[in-house]
Amino acid sequence: MPDTAAPSMRPVSAEPAGVLSHTALNAEYRHLVLRAGPRATAARPGQFFQLLCPAPPGEAPFLRRPMSLYGADTAAGTVEFLYKVTGAGTRGLATLSPGDELDIMGPLGRGFALDRGWRNIVVVGRGAGLATLAPLARAARAAGIGVTALLSARRPELVVSEALFREEGAEVIAVTDAEGTSGPAHAERLLRGLVAEGRADAFLTCGSARLLRVQQRLAREFGIPGQVAMEQQMACGLGMCFCCVRDFEVEGETVHRRVCWDGPVFDMLEAVA
Repeated sequence: MPDTAAPSMRPVSAEPAGVLSHTALNAEYRHLVLRAGPRATAARPGQFFQLLCPAPPGEAPFLRRPMSLYGADTAAGTVEFLYKVTGAGTRGLATLSPGDELDIMGPLGRGFALDRGWRNIVVVGRGAGLATLAPLARAARAAGIGVTALLSARRPELVVSEALFREEGAEVIAVTDAEGTSGPAHAERLLRGLVAEGRADAFLTCGSARLLRVQQRLAREFGIPGQVAMEQQMACGLGMCFCCVRDFEVEGETVHRRVCWDGPVFDMLEAVA
């Protein structure tokens, strides 16, 4: 199950973080590495930060921008983010250079939780979900859990976390729209194969409602647990503004939960895709 720590027990702070590197991975995604304090670098897979983005020329972002954790290393003192320039906040982020400072608040939310009884998990992501799921590669390896990563994107060059998963010993299956391999029917065939081989003790996913529905169907059919990191517009990130409320189905009833505070990682079978 996802992180069950009481919200009041989750330490969070805002602090300046120094830009160590900032590079373009491809035509869409940029990789930002920051030097940060021990609280930030202890962030767990699935958690996020609220970034106080600098103002790009002629614009003034009003709120912090939520950003999923792409990597955290306590020994190195670093946190990493992977993002795509889509609005004023990320246009401001794109102006940062090594040596600059960025105010970050976090870690926030409930992250993924790995059950030590699992031997093999399946990680399924698409688009921005590939960044959110990336920290699971290292965490699973440290826990002695094997990983098969089904990574979906529009084009092969946009499968941004493929190398990271492979470096941590995961088997990667990349599917893309351009190659005609990313449809739900093909994904279901691949996932059924992994279930038949005993390599799917759990599903962990983010980034695609269509793929989420496939996994929910298989989870119910085979009794497989799962967790999903939900993507949602956020304002405060602290559960106070209620702008990120979504519906969930719990024991046959519809309940309302705040993605930033009660999540962003939830039981996969409770999510309404």
